[in-house]
Amino acid sequence: MNIIETNQLTHRYWRTEALRGLDLAVPAGSVFALLGANGAGKTTAIKVIMNLLRPTSGEARVFGVDSRRLGEAELAKIGYVSENQQLPLWMTVRQLLDYCRPFYPTWDRALEAKLLAQFDLPTERKLKQLSRGMLMKAALLSSLAYRPKLLVLDEPFSGLDPLVRDDFVHGLIEASELGEWTVFISSHDIEEVERLADHIGLLESGRLKFAETTEALLGRFRRIDVTLQGGPAALDVVPAGWLELQREGDLVRFVDNQYERARTEQACRERFPEGAVTAHAMTLREIFITLARTSRDSLKRVKA
Repeated sequence: MNIIETNQLTHRYWRTEALRGLDLAVPAGSVFALLGANGAGKTTAIKVIMNLLRPTSGEARVFGVDSRRLGEAELAKIGYVSENQQLPLWMTVRQLLDYCRPFYPTWDRALEAKLLAQFDLPTERKLKQLSRGMLMKAALLSSLAYRPKLLVLDEPFSGLDPLVRDDFVHGLIEASELGEWTVFISSHDIEEVERLADHIGLLESGRLKFAETTEALLGRFRRIDVTLQGGPAALDVVPAGWLELQREGDLVRFVDNQYERARTEQACRERFPEGAVTAHAMTLREIFITLARTSRDSLKRVKA
């Protein structure tokens, strides 16, 4: 079952097409991270899914309901935290929680108290007196305390110092252990996403390049080093999945985005008969940078 689904979802700001036929599926129980550079369309996608923007065409569905028709029953099961979220700054932390609590029949006072202590939030201080990190923790607490079935996070780590990020992530992990839920994160903060996400989608210029499990993504990318032994090196025609191919003296390096040990080693032997092949695992950040650089270079070639 998918908690979020989009079908050919498009959104335009005047002449700018921010989303281009987005087909996305977020499985129930997953922590799904939608990655992309600034301007890729991540926030637009979330705003359409949350019915903060209307789609130009196509549709988004949440819990099987068209996003344009989300009602009280669906909204009571959704938590939402955004870097640009508007909070009632004149309220204290306690007043914010007192205000939110009656709207959610599933509000858990024990979880509220636990997160208050974990986040070290000053309950009698006004929100306008809090740091950005404290504000984000207050917003997260008010979205976690009622145990939402879906938690939507739009760039939640932006501008937070490392300690606050760690508190934020640990709060998410702790809450996730208390029941089944789905988390949908839009972010360009790769390190924090790698700690949390079990599914990854990459958005580029409003289009989805891929969506797969984190395990599958990390499994199919390898940085390959081939140490030549003086034999020939056929670099004129190489598999399409070999990215950032370069030669430095007796060393040939590339990234294989469809890595399978036997197949990759066979392809290397065909082109570098005397070469010694070494494969290195890559982090999510390294994969993201490789894809971003490859896309940029492709765009430059098209414009040239």
